[in-house]
Parts: sequence; structure tokens; C-alpha cells
Amino acid sequence: MQLQKLTKARGNEEKRRFDDACGLAHAMELLGERWAMLVLRELAYGSRRFSDLKHDLQGISANVLTQRLTELEARGLVRKTKLPPPAAVQVYEATRWGLEAVPVIASLGKWAARSPLHNPELRMSHVSVVMSLQTLISAERAKGFDARVGFRFGDTSYVTTVHDGALDVERRDADDCDVTFIGSPSEIAAVIHGGAPIEMIKVEGDLELAERFRTLFPLPEKVAVG
Repeated sequence: MQLQKLTKARGNEEKRRFDDACGLAHAMELLGERWAMLVLRELAYGSRRFSDLKHDLQGISANVLTQRLTELEARGLVRKTKLPPPAAVQVYEATRWGLEAVPVIASLGKWAARSPLHNPELRMSHVSVVMSLQTLISAERAKGFDARVGFRFGDTSYVTTVHDGALDVERRDADDCDVTFIGSPSEIAAVIHGGAPIEMIKVEGDLELAERFRTLFPLPEKVAVG
């Protein structure tokens, strides 16, 4: 059975080749299938279980997710591993080389957000919200801002640290932060990116700091078409 899967995968790889020596062509061979970049995006800040990936990649089927993970693993971008006890469950994580693609994917998202066809009101995963903050932070607006800001999205938490105009991200308990935003990914995105009232979510800690924090991430200007 495993041999049949490998043979089929190799046949599919042959069909996807562009026969072009350009690195961009090979990048499309590695990450060009539907969902592939989004799967890698979801692994940007640490390992994930299959069920969590399927939950956060709304619209993907279990079969397609399995196929994408298998392909990304075969290409050296993703690997399977097992969490230590007491969890002892199988998870997927990006390889070191796979993580090198994450800033490229984030920059591509920032570029695409300038499209007038982009709908910022659609659902976002917690990874995509945090990645948007890391990508959109304005060094000028963040000048002199030095703080640890936490996020709680249900059972998943992040700690972000703003310093020197940049944003560092850790996926861990947000228990030692100056301020913490608590809500769903879409609610927090609406408050930070969409100008929704901060009362839409729960804020623990310095409210004045929270208000300033959400001004650090200007959306890219839409491009004029025509």
C-alpha cells in the first residue's frame, strides 16, 4: 500500500513540473497546489495536530489535507513527530528549511492585501492573525514601544514582544504580559485591523497600552485598477 502511494505521488510530481530552471518555477512545484501554502502557514509557530489543522483550514477535506501533508513531507518542508508524554500524540511541524518560506508567504499575503478584490471580513485563523501583525507592524509607529502583548484564542495562546520596531512571536501561555487580548481570531482582527471597538473583546492589563498597540499595524494601501 505504501509503495502504491509513493508511486502515485511520484507520478503526480511529474505532471506538476514546469521544465523550467527558474527557482520560481520550482517554488511553484513545491508550494503551488491549492492549500499547500496555507498548510505551511499554519505550522509557522510550532507543531499542530491533524485535527487542529483541519479545523483552522476551513473548507479543506481530510483527504486533501492528508495529501498536502504527505507531499510537503516528501519535499522536505514538513515532518511528522510525536509529542512527549503525557500528550504522546502525532503532530506535524515545519522543517527548518520549510520555515524559511514563511516570511515569503507572509510577504505575499501583504502584497495580495493591496488587491481591491481582497475581502478582509472573511474568517482568519489565529496563526494568520498573528502573522499579519508580525508582517504589518510599522517600525515608525512602533518607535519607542517596548512591551509584551499576549493573545488568547480559546485554547491557543501567543506572546508577542514589540521591540526595535519589530514583533517577535512565541506560541505559549500568555501569563506574563503587559496586556492580553482575549477573543476569537476574527474578533481580534476586527479590533486591530478593522477599527472595531475594543469592547468587542476582553482585555486584561493596561488598556491604554492596548489602545496604542492596535495602532501599530496599518493596512497596505489598495492598488488602483485601470
